[in-house]
Amino acid sequence: MFTLTESDFSFIGRGLRRPECVVATKKGDLFASHAADGGGIAKLYGDGRMEVILAKSGDIPEDFIPNGYSLMPDGSFLIANVGEEGGIFQLCRDGVMKAFLTEIDGHKLPACNFANRDEVGRIWISVSTWLFNRDEAFKKDHADGFVILVDNKGPRIVAHDIGFTNENKVDPSGRWLYVHETMGRSICRFEIREDNVLGPRETVAEYGEAIFPDGFEFDSEGGIWCTSVVSNRIVRIAPDGSQHKVFDGGNTDLCSRAEAAYQSDTYTRALLNQGHDNILGNCASIGFGGPDLCTCYVGSLASDRIACFRSPVAGAVPPHWEF
Repeated sequence: MFTLTESDFSFIGRGLRRPECVVATKKGDLFASHAADGGGIAKLYGDGRMEVILAKSGDIPEDFIPNGYSLMPDGSFLIANVGEEGGIFQLCRDGVMKAFLTEIDGHKLPACNFANRDEVGRIWISVSTWLFNRDEAFKKDHADGFVILVDNKGPRIVAHDIGFTNENKVDPSGRWLYVHETMGRSICRFEIREDNVLGPRETVAEYGEAIFPDGFEFDSEGGIWCTSVVSNRIVRIAPDGSQHKVFDGGNTDLCSRAEAAYQSDTYTRALLNQGHDNILGNCASIGFGGPDLCTCYVGSLASDRIACFRSPVAGAVPPHWEF
């Protein structure tokens, strides 16, 4: 079994703020969300340089905090705003921001978690909760999260009753939409049927003590690599459903307190904000890149750089790989 130690990590970038989501391309581009100076996307170079693409004009929300995003075919970024105003916005390379989706079924969208463009151009949007105070949704039995699909029929809610919706991705076969639920502590999936109608929910895996799943990615062997906030763990789910802890960077005391709070429904953002004092800085996402798709990049809620390591298993080719 492949297991990492701290010495297996290297780092790229510096001066980042909340680089929650990382995207790599075949030609070697590496991008990370960046919440400083009004918010945008940082392009990182191997020599330490950083080019920041900030929202300068157009539809810019007052509290723009870029969270999960997708690289679009034209080079722009489709970004979920996790700030209080919520919504999904498209940021062009020249700094022009365009509102992509700000309401659904006549209701203003709250803070959004992830905007995912799949291989065929459909957009899948994760919204963790309808609650304005998202801390109130940090309960194991609270499940008002949902997924929005935007296709040629327009936007609509296609999955609901999710325990704090986090990343969603269509698997390499194109048959299934996978969804992480942080407070439900599971990864589930929905069959994508004719006309993009989703089948019933299927639970793929349930996570154990002190695992609070955030981001995930598929590998070329059918495995799923998952990150856990607070406990700073990286877990691989094998095709047979078994789980292996690839890395554990968590503080034992904090993990114990977070688990106790989760079980008693007293989990708060204060615990989440304490998960940064380690090498991963509160890991939030994972993605494959490099010429052979064997370099893993780890996004973070609190670090000012991107951690990376070499994997013995290549990642599955992501939808944005050729962009």
